[in-house]
Amino acid sequence: MYKLGQREKLRIERINTEVLLKKENEKNFVKMNVEEITDEKVGDFVDVFIYNDNKTLMATKKQSKIELGKMARLEVKDISRIGAFLDCGLSKEILLPFKEQTSKLVKGQKYLVYLYIDKSNRLALTMRIRNLLSTNSPYKKDDWVEGTIYNIVDGLGAFVAVDNKYEAMINESEILGVIDLGEEVKCRVKEVRDDGRLNLSFSQPAYKHISDDADVIMEELKNSDGFINFNDKTDANRIKSAFNMSKSSFKRAIGRLLKENMVQFYKDGIKLTNKARLNNDRKKR
Repeated sequence: MYKLGQREKLRIERINTEVLLKKENEKNFVKMNVEEITDEKVGDFVDVFIYNDNKTLMATKKQSKIELGKMARLEVKDISRIGAFLDCGLSKEILLPFKEQTSKLVKGQKYLVYLYIDKSNRLALTMRIRNLLSTNSPYKKDDWVEGTIYNIVDGLGAFVAVDNKYEAMINESEILGVIDLGEEVKCRVKEVRDDGRLNLSFSQPAYKHISDDADVIMEELKNSDGFINFNDKTDANRIKSAFNMSKSSFKRAIGRLLKENMVQFYKDGIKLTNKARLNNDRKKR
């Protein structure tokens, strides 16, 4: 049996208007376009990828972007009444049926898919990959990883296939800005769960962010005559809009500045201390 969706070395049996290939103990031939022949001759073995065009087994020397049982990020070339056709690097696109899609697709966008053989013995793609991902990753807390967003659930977050093989998730509270299905991301491992799944974050660990966040707050204080109408009870959305940081990050930064005696709480906000003003005057000189 020929290995559909994989590479094999087949023997050239005939070269005419098309090329007929065959492997030992097989009765049927596999066809290949004659344009792919360079200096090969009958009797030579060629390394080819096996796919099907309708019910005909075909072979190509081209390198497929995906192989059977593997995942890859492929581009949508066309959308029809039966599903989407994705570019796998061959002369024929592979079908991603509607029932195997987890979201409405956009032509020209790339999505993470898995290659399988359907009930009709044809190559097909699916976006339903969660149960195919491993929870046995080699990563630990604070490692940086790369992956592809394969699903987005409102109110929950984004699901990521790290290295296109390990299960991970970005909680909705960790998402800054707009993310898209199929987008490649680089994240930090915030936590390795007991079940092996990874919780991810776009940001650095909190202690590394404190200094940068504190600098942002100090700069705003200096530009506002030493007082800002923000404190640890200020609404999180207002903090986000003004400083582009979460309320928890704001509170950590304020805590550091309080500890260093650079700011103090005053009425409904915070203000620079005399120490901070003195340091600022020295820098201006």
